Amino acid sequence: MNAVEWRIAVGDDQTSAIYEPATSGADLAVFVAGHGAGGSMSDRSMLAAANALRARGFGVVRFNFLYKEKGSSRTDPMPKCMSVFEAVVSKTRTELSPRKVIIGGRSFGGRAASMLAAEGFDANGLLLLAYPLHPPGQQTKLRDAHLPKIGMPVICFNGTRDDFCQPDIMKRVLTTVTAPWEMHWLDGADHGFHVLKSSGRTDADVVTEMADASARWLHGLPNPR
Repeated sequence: MNAVEWRIAVGDDQTSAIYEPATSGADLAVFVAGHGAGGSMSDRSMLAAANALRARGFGVVRFNFLYKEKGSSRTDPMPKCMSVFEAVVSKTRTELSPRKVIIGGRSFGGRAASMLAAEGFDANGLLLLAYPLHPPGQQTKLRDAHLPKIGMPVICFNGTRDDFCQPDIMKRVLTTVTAPWEMHWLDGADHGFHVLKSSGRTDADVVTEMADASARWLHGLPNPR
């Protein structure tokens, strides 16, 4: 199956989405991925992550939040973004009947998915790329109140140089979480999963590490009833 573009109704609005199947065979799961606050469904970081995951058995659905679809740089209120996520997952299930649905995404998109998960949204897992635990330099403004309410399996990737997620604070927050949460630290990576040349590895190495760990995690998820 080739890539398929969708127009998806969200209330009185519409947004764009694209489904791309796994390149390694049949989809083991479909990852519905939201973009970062300043990005879009087609930005470089989203494409790099999607392509790496597709090579490891994930089908991927990328979509735009409504503010980005309209060309704005100002994010919509979180409930509105969550409603977009719900509409895209519904379309995914209708069109693809996937074995498993994984929700998540990059930074802001992952946060929106995590808030859905905390409300008991029906999905098989949550995949977070660069979860924005706090604004840069504002470590007391934590975005963690909903995390203990999540029940589904989670895999979360943050770089050790991520100024949106100080490792010692995340480790403390995770003591309050009861969901099966796999925290994967990407050594030397920043919020964009970039590494310094002095680290001895490349950005592509970081994406490969993320995708390999995601594939292992996916294979360990329980099968739907």
